[in-house]
Amino acid sequence: MKPIITIEYCPKCGWMLRSAYMAQELLQTFTDEIKGVMLVPSETGGAFYVFADNLLIFDRKAMERFPEIKELKRLVRDHVSPGKDLGHSDHK
Repeated sequence: MKPIITIEYCPKCGWMLRSAYMAQELLQTFTDEIKGVMLVPSETGGAFYVFADNLLIFDRKAMERFPEIKELKRLVRDHVSPGKDLGHSDHK
């Protein structure tokens, strides 16, 4: 079964568009590897979490920043398809 990526974001902070952009990038990159990306408005202020299935792979508060899209792709890849070549996104 293919994993579902969940992006939980704070709608009061105006982070829906950022979350949608990240979802689009993940859907384009992992078309064959994931079932989909779910956007979840959080009831917790300042929340921005990314889960691969139920595994937390990024927490904005803990990292004190948002993920770069290349970083997010690497984190998702490492969980859903460790052997996948991300091309230019693999280079820091």
